[in-house]
Amino acid sequence: MQVISPHPESPAVSRDARRAIELLLGPTLAARLDRLDVVSRKIFAGKLPGERRSKRRGRSVEFDDYRNYVAGDDLRHIDWNVLARLDRFFVKVFREDQDLSLHLVLDASSSMTFGTPAKSLFAHRIAMALGYVGLVHQSRVALTIFHGPDRALTSLAPIRGRPNAARLAAALLASLEPPHAGQQPAVKPGIDFNAALRHVALHRVGKGVLVLISDFLHREGYRAGLDYLAGTAVGGFDTHVLHVLSPGELDPARDGLIGDLALTDIESGHVAEVTVSRALVKKYKQNVRQFCDQVQRDCRARGMAYLLTPSDLRAEDVVLNTLRKRGLLA
Repeated sequence: MQVISPHPESPAVSRDARRAIELLLGPTLAARLDRLDVVSRKIFAGKLPGERRSKRRGRSVEFDDYRNYVAGDDLRHIDWNVLARLDRFFVKVFREDQDLSLHLVLDASSSMTFGTPAKSLFAHRIAMALGYVGLVHQSRVALTIFHGPDRALTSLAPIRGRPNAARLAAALLASLEPPHAGQQPAVKPGIDFNAALRHVALHRVGKGVLVLISDFLHREGYRAGLDYLAGTAVGGFDTHVLHVLSPGELDPARDGLIGDLALTDIESGHVAEVTVSRALVKKYKQNVRQFCDQVQRDCRARGMAYLLTPSDLRAEDVVLNTLRKRGLLA
């Protein structure tokens, strides 16, 4: 696995990385993201102080409310002034700031390069937007990128704080570039999509939100990988799945794929000559709908939120509108 160090890089690299933020988010989206925060459907106890307000009552310095004294409560939290006035014991309750982890898992395999615009570019923009929101609000943000069974996983160790948005952008932008000969180490056979998710599940850090962005178009299937991620829920991860497909995959007729064609499997390179009729396109669309419905059922059966997102949507619309309505951001 290729690991990107969390330590600061040279000033020259940092300047390039900062420019990468605008390449992925555009000139105005970052400012609008400042007002959002990542939200979990679960309540977690963080290890470090964060900016978000937790539903968990704690012992921070910010007073929140009173409650009746219960035997065993810390006597230091009794409000003696209230006792003197009301002759009743009340305990002060404080609001505890909560630290949250955000783990972004991005599918950057060959099938994700398909479409106009490419699914991979759309997915990387969504990942950047979510990561930026997490960093701005002091969440610990980690990134894992699956490139396919012939390339190593790329992993960005957990980072915190707005300044590290440049490093996240650099890592995402680098994964969009085609590998140079000899630069990407080959991994041993068997490190497929499911094995990549197993790695993520075994090496997760902290508790919080995990977002998986993929087209789920893998010969080996995807259910075993979802099972691994479902196991992280026990340890404290709230998993959201963004299923990305291109307009042409959802409706081949939009790309003019009618007639006698030679189709190439982008993952395996296998070429098949087929005659695509309107009846075949209709049947294909039914199969795609069934496939998406099955992925949705598999996710929900494992307690995961699911969203189908065509890659021709604007990333800012998905983040600012759809993901807010779905409760991932607030």
